[in-house]
Amino acid sequence: MISLRRVSWIKAALRDFEEFPDDARADMAQALSIAATGGKADIAKPFKGVGGGVFEIALRHRGDAYRVIYAVQIGEDLWVIHAFQKKSTSGIKTPQVEIDLIRERLKRLKEALK
Repeated sequence: MISLRRVSWIKAALRDFEEFPDDARADMAQALSIAATGGKADIAKPFKGVGGGVFEIALRHRGDAYRVIYAVQIGEDLWVIHAFQKKSTSGIKTPQVEIDLIRERLKRLKEALK
């Protein structure tokens, strides 16, 4: 039997996600559904630098790059921490400001769920 975890959102991440194009949102929602059943979509990979259990869904859509960061090891739910359109001036590397925001949101979420 497949166990299904609830997908929970940090409010700011959901607001940003809702700004993505419809097709991009649909593809990312499907990847999150796969993660909620314990799998990993082809467009998801571990997100390094912020600790274990954090993954990034990376999607190119009509020349733009979209990212969703989610955590699987915080509480019972799968938590979406951040969603953003990547406009990197440093190639494929995630901008430091985004990494800092992800770290801060992870810290606040862990504290809130204690």
